[in-house]
Amino acid sequence: MEERQKKSWVDRMIWVVVYRRTWIEKLFLLLIVLSLLCLPMVEINYDLTEYLPASTETKQGIDRMEAVFGYPGTARVMIRDISIYEAKIYKNRIEQIDGVDTVTWADTAGEIYLSNDFLEAQDLSDYYRDGNAVMDVQFVEGDSSRRTDRAIDEIKALIGDRGAYSGPALDSKMLKENLATEIGRVLIFSIVMILLILALTTTAWFEPVLFMLTMGAAILINMGSNLLFGRISFLSYCVAAVLQLAVAMDYSIFLLHTFTAERARGLDVEQAMENALRQASGSITSSAITTVVGFVALALMQFTIGKDIGFVLAKGILCSLITVLLLMPALIIRWHHLVERTRHRPFIPSLDGFAKKVFGVRRVFLVLCVVLVIPAFVAQNMNHFVYGGAAVGAGEGTQLHLDKAETDALFGQKNLVLALLPDQGSVVEKRLADELDALPFVRSVTSLPAMLPEGIPESFLPSGLTEMLHKDGWTRMLIFLSTPVETDDTFACLDQVRETVHRYYPQESYLLGSTSAAQDIKETITQDYSQVNGISMLGVALVIFLSFRSLTMTVVVMVPIEIAILFNMALPYLYGNQLIFLGYLMVSSMQLGATVDYSILLTSHYINCRAVTDNRREAAIRAISMSALSIMTSSTILTVCGYGLYFLTSITAAADLGRLIGRGAFFSMVLVLTLLPLLLTVFDRAIFRDRALWQRLAAKCPTPPRHSGHRLTSGHPDTSEEKVTVPSQREEASPSDKEELE
Repeated sequence: MEERQKKSWVDRMIWVVVYRRTWIEKLFLLLIVLSLLCLPMVEINYDLTEYLPASTETKQGIDRMEAVFGYPGTARVMIRDISIYEAKIYKNRIEQIDGVDTVTWADTAGEIYLSNDFLEAQDLSDYYRDGNAVMDVQFVEGDSSRRTDRAIDEIKALIGDRGAYSGPALDSKMLKENLATEIGRVLIFSIVMILLILALTTTAWFEPVLFMLTMGAAILINMGSNLLFGRISFLSYCVAAVLQLAVAMDYSIFLLHTFTAERARGLDVEQAMENALRQASGSITSSAITTVVGFVALALMQFTIGKDIGFVLAKGILCSLITVLLLMPALIIRWHHLVERTRHRPFIPSLDGFAKKVFGVRRVFLVLCVVLVIPAFVAQNMNHFVYGGAAVGAGEGTQLHLDKAETDALFGQKNLVLALLPDQGSVVEKRLADELDALPFVRSVTSLPAMLPEGIPESFLPSGLTEMLHKDGWTRMLIFLSTPVETDDTFACLDQVRETVHRYYPQESYLLGSTSAAQDIKETITQDYSQVNGISMLGVALVIFLSFRSLTMTVVVMVPIEIAILFNMALPYLYGNQLIFLGYLMVSSMQLGATVDYSILLTSHYINCRAVTDNRREAAIRAISMSALSIMTSSTILTVCGYGLYFLTSITAAADLGRLIGRGAFFSMVLVLTLLPLLLTVFDRAIFRDRALWQRLAAKCPTPPRHSGHRLTSGHPDTSEEKVTVPSQREEASPSDKEELE
């Protein structure tokens, strides 16, 4: 091997990557094996309340209740075609199941303290109607506990097909059961579709296989390394692999095509790879950093699921970057002959004609954007959001959703609120229970003093019964509301309950349950929105500015993406759909970080073209022609993967997030190809004036050579050196450059 002078750490790293590639392959093989071993040990969290700040009522109340009583999971069970006395038998048998704490039904008070005639003398419409019985089940442990899951399985085995099951514990169990199979199905769909897309846009049959091997290694390493976090949220598990595959695919494509261009110059394989790494590493790294900045901004949320998702996704992009720059060169050198043997003619014709047509309608899209941007801004602020359990529940068409609808239709909605109160005596507690029971939206209140006949002391009861509601100086009260879990009216009802409770217990009283959690999530996450969006925009803008050294250019590059985000977020209101606020917040940062590279790529080509022509129109058309296939390929991959997640999963939060990501990628593609060229030509003088000013400043303070930040997805990369002079002062174009533009 001939000696090469290594002038910098970059050169030394490239030498190691190319000439010590066998070591690198063995290292990555070891990492993949370790990741496969670690993957089953990564825990998945399904409880959104765990990500609330410690200062919220829900978080404090859960910690207190877990220390005293444990925090129970809940479910609602309806039994069809049953007599009232059979229902009593089922209720008693359910209570005997391990993991079940209490079962609330018509006989909860009467069976213990009164005769069985109680059942016939009372109005049982809340519990028994038209031959159907409904019971509220509380479990010893939480909704996502394995013990709770086993108890649900036993209840289903006991009741069989006569039962209809709903509630938070069932939602959690459904998430666990569906997550692995559905995400696997989404990944298989995404892989097949990406292979088809790449087969159409690449020029060798083996190229897509090489890309998938590289991305597969990066995804496995990212998933296994999640063990560093201990556990991750179900939402991170749902979207991380699919987004990593869709967003980071470009890095491997850019490197391979740069290598192919170097081989076409007649260089040997190793020298061609050295040159390819030297040319492509800066652009790939800049692109990855842009995306990482958008994801890391999520980590600043008070609602810490943002940190969970942001770190998992950012780590995925970094794993992809490292895999492309270290492992993929070894794979390319090892299998380059397969790429060369499977060459085929391009399936996509020249896009010069397409570029002229797109540039010809630029003013139409400008008018549309100007006309629609204000209505879109208003519409996105009028979206109807959901925040808590409704955001992760069963989607329409699932058995769980059908069971809940059937139960609610017969017995009405029932919403459990748990009140955790300091024990101040049975008199105060009974007064509170009576006042709450009188509220029009309260269906029933269960408390120990309310269940005791007058004059009978609490010590008369078995300790096992009293400890369910009284323990260690605390009392637990079950308040059932006749409201949905999450609406503005429900939040107002909860505020009224809270005000009533605080009058009797002004200190250390807590309201817990799905509605309380959703209310706290709403208050927390809405405060996060402006901060996360602002930081992600500033971070991405800084990366763009460092790439182009022009403030005007930075604004121009970001405008089409921000308008695309605005249009994407306005559509749910126009459709009349509920929108998960968590997805609304996250997609703003994700769409910016994942698609701003479309703008960067087209802008980079525009600058290169302006270096050889004074004609702004000609430069813009050529930039569109050079960028269109790359942008359309990348956006199509992201759109297909996003909608694949939407159509193939029953997990509401993941499905809605997938649709927002897929639709956002499409809007970004359209506006970058149509609106951005117009903005570049309009602000051309200001852009080059900024760049010339920076060039003069840089001449006084020399800096090392840099790479412009852009990525390519298809076609051969533009490796011409970027010129930063004002067009009127540029060097004379070479004949080959003039011929290319002509």
